[in-house]
Amino acid sequence: MSRAGNALWMVLWIALQGVAAPLAAASPEPAVQTADPYAAAENWLCRPGRSDPCDADEASTEVLPDGRLIHKPWQPAADAPIDCFYVYPTVSVQLTGNSDRIPGPGEKRAAQVQFARFASVCKPYAPMYRQITLAGIASLVRGEAMPMDPALAYADVLAAWNHYLKFDNHGRGVVLIGHSQGSHILIQLIAEQIDGKPEQAHLVSALILGSNVEVPKGQDVGGSFQHVPLCRAATQTGCVISYVSFRASHPPPLDARFGRVANPRMESACTDPAALSGLPPDAYLPTHSNLLGDPENRLAWEKMADIIDTPFVELSNLIQTRCVHENGAVYLAVSTHSVANDLRPADIPGDLVIHGHLLEGWGLHLVDVNIAQGNLIDIVRRQGQAFLGHPAPKEHAKNRPS
Repeated sequence: MSRAGNALWMVLWIALQGVAAPLAAASPEPAVQTADPYAAAENWLCRPGRSDPCDADEASTEVLPDGRLIHKPWQPAADAPIDCFYVYPTVSVQLTGNSDRIPGPGEKRAAQVQFARFASVCKPYAPMYRQITLAGIASLVRGEAMPMDPALAYADVLAAWNHYLKFDNHGRGVVLIGHSQGSHILIQLIAEQIDGKPEQAHLVSALILGSNVEVPKGQDVGGSFQHVPLCRAATQTGCVISYVSFRASHPPPLDARFGRVANPRMESACTDPAALSGLPPDAYLPTHSNLLGDPENRLAWEKMADIIDTPFVELSNLIQTRCVHENGAVYLAVSTHSVANDLRPADIPGDLVIHGHLLEGWGLHLVDVNIAQGNLIDIVRRQGQAFLGHPAPKEHAKNRPS
């Protein structure tokens, strides 16, 4: 169990990064802390108008079924009308239970893979926070828990949120974006600081991905949040988009970490970004990745990656998604369907495999955000327009879900 636990969390981190890297020793906190740590620029992973991980190259290559490659450059918005506030997942490779606030390779890579692309529609804000580290979680798996304090992580995000509201918001609309541990923190932040409070007026939407947002069965509000409903249209504002992704062929098992909740009156929320946007699933997947999966497909993916010079790959019309309610679980079911004579890989990476064993309870957690990132960005753009009272572009009117 000890060896498997170590391998599990190391693979989780390596998979998300797309590069192998050694564990880093924890850096000490500064001896003196300011009353507001987020007044210091270095305690932000991303802020608008500077060179940081959210200023990364987000260019992509679309791979067509006949093997043709279409290069797609990317540019951040020069003056986005709304903001995005991102809380990254569990990625710290420091050897303490809680991380410090110094950006490491995990935090930088998470921002580049999950968040930077949103800068095309919103100004990016992402605080560093003293999260529970991968080493801390691995110690729990081993039954040898090291000292750690989840309250530190939430306290940091709350402090950063309050700093943002006081000094950066200026009455602008804001989208909250989180994944995994970041989503767990945002659920608490919304419930305690936004839901039913004046701050809710600033909420364009919240993307709470890879974590269970609870709703009463068949309803859109009343579980995790009392006044913030699930989004049911691409132009609806003040609402939540949330899902956990699993392969349609491997639904959440009974002991799954995601897609199942303990309260029998509740269920895990699922809002399909493709259905909301009225567009096919638009995935931006890291070109070079250590995500594990079927060996044959992994080889096909590596061969494709060798001829691509952009950090992201698009495989148009390969992925299909739909929300499924099945055997007590609610999840975004992901399937792939190649066309005749398709020269692309037949599947996408994203499974978590340890020593040849597929961990079905994790589903496609490692690529939750990327599976529908294009759709999410399109929705955020349209929500921002609706929030500001601007009509949706005509080219999307025919694609709106009923």
